[in-house]
Amino acid sequence: MALTTYVKGRAYDWSHAIGRASANGTGFNFPQTMCLGNNSDLYVANRGNENTFAMRVNHIKIGGPGEEELLAEFATYGEGDGHSVWPFGVAVGKNGDVYVTDEWKNTVSVFDANGKFIRKWGSLGSGPGELKGPAGIVCEASGNVIVVDAGNNRLQVFTPEGKLLAQCGKSGSGEGEFNKPWGIALDKDGNIYVADWKNHRVQKLSPSGKFLMAIGKYGKVPVASNAFAVTYLGPFISGGLETEHVPAGVLNHPTGVAVDPDGDIYVTDWGNHRLCIFDNEGRPLTHLVGDAQVMSKWGQQSIDANPDMMKAYRRVTNLEQLWRFCFPTAVVFHPKTDQIIVADSQRNRLQVYNKVRDYVEFQANL
Repeated sequence: MALTTYVKGRAYDWSHAIGRASANGTGFNFPQTMCLGNNSDLYVANRGNENTFAMRVNHIKIGGPGEEELLAEFATYGEGDGHSVWPFGVAVGKNGDVYVTDEWKNTVSVFDANGKFIRKWGSLGSGPGELKGPAGIVCEASGNVIVVDAGNNRLQVFTPEGKLLAQCGKSGSGEGEFNKPWGIALDKDGNIYVADWKNHRVQKLSPSGKFLMAIGKYGKVPVASNAFAVTYLGPFISGGLETEHVPAGVLNHPTGVAVDPDGDIYVTDWGNHRLCIFDNEGRPLTHLVGDAQVMSKWGQQSIDANPDMMKAYRRVTNLEQLWRFCFPTAVVFHPKTDQIIVADSQRNRLQVYNKVRDYVEFQANL
């Protein structure tokens, strides 16, 4: 793929990657969801696994290429207060408090901006205010918190202290119904966008939970005849363009969603290993497949410290599988910098694109 994608007056320019595989410190371990802080910082929830026990939330400074910096880690593995077992969603309130859902413990834990545990709420169940495998989470401008109660196929709205205020949704495939919902986002008007994972769509709801629009339909990216297999190690690879001819607007288990100030909608198309972009009416614009052809700063530090790693890297015959997305799980749009940040989960990194607003086409006759 080209490093710059231009479509309908919009340019998406690959900037840089952030991260490497790491059980702690300057890296990630299966990043699950993300959210922006209030100071152009980023919080990343790491799923980890039972081999690494790298479950945690990273608090990082972003910025331009090479400017990333680890600020803190918290919600590390454990059963007690202030720890997590299967961290999933992460959100930041207007006062800087950080909310983290735990799919295993069926709780929402609250931390201050520096990662100090404050309180928690939640218990397993299907009754009002109870949770079953909570997933994404987002904070409204009012300070209230919307939790994707994935196991109960609904959204629940709580006060910052955990008092239930409202709920919407039920199991199904109709308007306003869900089947294992995952990520959630708000637009500038407070409308709610939910990645409806097993219904292969994103649903847009009003601030009160009324159905407004469905985005996307089920479809798989065709696998080229000369492709490697799709495995947990990475997506298929093809030397030609056969894999890029995909019906517009199809999604395969979407996981994350974000909306920019122009109303454009970004969806991590998990099962198709790409980021899909739609306009504010839900019409497909384009998709990005990952373009990390330059090593991240933290990844380069690993290679510099281990010459054998570089030897192995230089013997790879096709690096395309390394720079493409592999099961991307989340996306956020930074309105102050116009950065599109994608959690490239199986690669244990973030890929950053810029939405270029003053892009001028080059002169082909020079």
